[in-house]
Formats: sequence, C-alpha cells, structure tokens
Amino acid sequence: MLRVVLEREVGDPALPPGVRIVAAANPPEEAADGWDLSAPMANRFVHLDWPVSAESVAAGLTEGFPTPATLLSRARPDRAHLLRARAVVAAFLRVRPALVLRLPESAEEVGRSRPSPRTWEMTARLLAECDSAAASDEVRSLLVRGTVGEGPGSEFLSRLRHLDLPDPAQVLADPDSFEIPTRGDRAYAAPAAVASYAVAADDADLWARARQVVARAAEVAPDTAVLVARLLAGRRPKGAKLPARVDALSGLLDRADLDAE
Repeated sequence: MLRVVLEREVGDPALPPGVRIVAAANPPEEAADGWDLSAPMANRFVHLDWPVSAESVAAGLTEGFPTPATLLSRARPDRAHLLRARAVVAAFLRVRPALVLRLPESAEEVGRSRPSPRTWEMTARLLAECDSAAASDEVRSLLVRGTVGEGPGSEFLSRLRHLDLPDPAQVLADPDSFEIPTRGDRAYAAPAAVASYAVAADDADLWARARQVVARAAEVAPDTAVLVARLLAGRRPKGAKLPARVDALSGLLDRADLDAE
C-alpha cells in the first residue's frame, strides 16, 4: 500500500493525477488482529477520527442515513491562496522551529499524525483549499489537527487566531501604508509572513516591495528585521532592484553580514 500512496501505482498502471487516495480502517484496539500503520505510511495521510454514536445509527436505521457532505470544493485553490497559506505556515515554523519535525515517542503515536516537513506542506495546501472553498472553522481545525497532530495543530490554529496576521498580498500591494505591529511576536510574524510570500512567489517586484516592509519593520523591531532581511537576501530573484528605502537597513545588514548591493 505504501507504493500506491508514494508512487501512485497499482501494479503496473499509474493512477491519474486527479485521483485522491482515501483509506478507512478500524482503530487497532477495535479490530481483530489489528495493527498500527507504519510511521512512513501514517505520515502521508490526514487522520480523521470518525466517532459512531448509538443515536446516529438508530436515526439512520429509522430515517435513512444521510449522504456525506463534501467538505471542500473540487476546484483547486489558485496561486494567491497557495502563496498565502505557505507564508502563514512558514511564519509559524520560524517562531516554533521545534515543531518542524517530531518523531513518535510511543507505539501509539507511530500510526498517527505528526509534524514533519511533509505534513506541514500538506497543511499549507489544505489551508489554501479551505480559504478557496470558504470552509468553516470546524473543517479547518479537523484538517490541520489531523495532518500535523493534535498538539502542534491546536497550537498552530491558536497562534493563527492570536496573531491575526495580515494578508501578505494586500500588504505588498501598498507597503508604505502597512502599520508594523508593536507587540513582539506579531512584529516578527507579520513581516516574516510577507517575506515568505514574496520568496515563494519568486517575483522581482514583490521581492522589492517586501524589502520596503522590512525597512519599516526595522523602525519598530530592528532585531527581528535582521532575521527577515536575511531570508529575503538569500532568495533574491533575478532582476530584483533594491528599493530606495533600503538605506534604513544598512546598519542592520552589516549586523546580519548581508550584502545590500
């Protein structure tokens, strides 16, 4: 089954690009001779628990079982949704680097969801789909926690609500009007999300606009601006020109050992 999931091949035939892989099973403790998924297999799925209540079964038997609702649109999210979602996840991981990868610590955790570079990338794609489909907070929460695990997923969602990060695309549309937050965690997370968006877009104009945002951040939080400037300096697109306001970063760039030319 790992070959089906990883290589998308069933014997000789390859699965078409539009096919999604869904698996269902009883929990090992509720199955005869059941066992947990292997860690590599488990890390490639979104895990959703499906509780069964006597009331729902009784209602289904007497009234008919309802047709399952589609949680997300079949339409793929556009590039703007994907870039924003990736920027938000990247900003969180820069604040909580310890959650980038967590290995199972017990036999029970082996077959469950956990954070890894793969599952965080999956989380970004699912967030983009949720935004594109205007999915509910409940759906968003189930998908995130089912992808990176209960603890890391809950922390990510909590910080997302608490930080109230701006839309990077809107900030980059008018960098000079953006007010840099004064609170420490938001003062870093907001510019970091904007910088991550610009880096992922690999666009010279957006990169230069992101530098304007960093220059403004330097006026409020110089130390955090250094970290964001380092991110941008390492991923400068071909043809990108430094904005006039880069002088505000000259001292910071020297501290960060970056070349402003």
